[in-house]
Amino acid sequence: MGSIGSMVKPTNGFLTALVQYPVPIVDSRADIDKQIKEIVRTVHSTKAGYPGVELIVFPEYSTQGLNTKKWTTEEFLCTVPGPETDLFARACQEAEVYGVFSIMEKDPDGGDPYNTAIIIDPQGEIILKYRKLNPWVPVEPWQAGNLGLPVCDGPGGSKLAVCICHDGMFPEIAREAAYKGANVLIRISGYSTQVNDQWILTNRSNAWQNLMYTLSVNLAGYDGVFYYFGEGQVCNFDGTTLVQGHRNPYEIVTAEVYPELADQARIGWGLENNIYNLGARGYVSTPGGVKENPYTFIKDLAEGNYKLPWEDKIKIKDGSIYGYPVKNTVRS
Repeated sequence: MGSIGSMVKPTNGFLTALVQYPVPIVDSRADIDKQIKEIVRTVHSTKAGYPGVELIVFPEYSTQGLNTKKWTTEEFLCTVPGPETDLFARACQEAEVYGVFSIMEKDPDGGDPYNTAIIIDPQGEIILKYRKLNPWVPVEPWQAGNLGLPVCDGPGGSKLAVCICHDGMFPEIAREAAYKGANVLIRISGYSTQVNDQWILTNRSNAWQNLMYTLSVNLAGYDGVFYYFGEGQVCNFDGTTLVQGHRNPYEIVTAEVYPELADQARIGWGLENNIYNLGARGYVSTPGGVKENPYTFIKDLAEGNYKLPWEDKIKIKDGSIYGYPVKNTVRS
């Protein structure tokens, strides 16, 4: 099932370290450069403290902070790849680890920025790039991601996917990751304490509904306005919590993860093989199961016609409450 952590690599599977990085106070480009150096230092110190660690994960906004007055300005944005990711890549190569990092990415086509996560392998290569599909509206000004939900090979027989913060509140995100083969879903977040309980709940449900591990970590500490709850969490594929961090900045949550056990459950389970049963309804009665889509919302979403029965009454549909300019409406 896994353990609460160790300092050595397990015989099968891998050891992960989730860093409850302290929320950065970022007011200038120099502050961002300082955070990059600190993240690089933390990669090396984490590897030194846990010699067997193979995957180190940093939360959303750990590189550029959450200064809403400046976070879309030119000096606050980065390119992927770019000088910043080159430094992260060198750190992963030197420490011989996989690393997950957060970047607010400049749109190369000149549009609004993206909220981006990358995975770098021990050779220093970016092996996954993900742009947040569901920005936390109306707070965040980022474009909705346009790269889908990619999956890549990771340590210990893992297939990794990454989602970012509010993404994890949508069960469709975790289901998409599993459908594409991920047996480990990483969730990096910059949530404040208002949704602490929902964070724990959805990390567990995402694991259970898809028979996969979830590795989740949030910023920690106080930025002068909000408190960020940390609480790195590793959930087993049966939805139980293997390890749960506290609210301490710089706390490192470690766990042994065994992707082959998730793979075995997906292949061997009959009862509660949720990810299979979704597309094979009633297979006892109908050999192979019923394949037709019974869900109106899936059909409407696929056809670009998604609309809630109460949608015309919804009051907040733009970012004006947070001072963002109102843009032309795409659909009435």
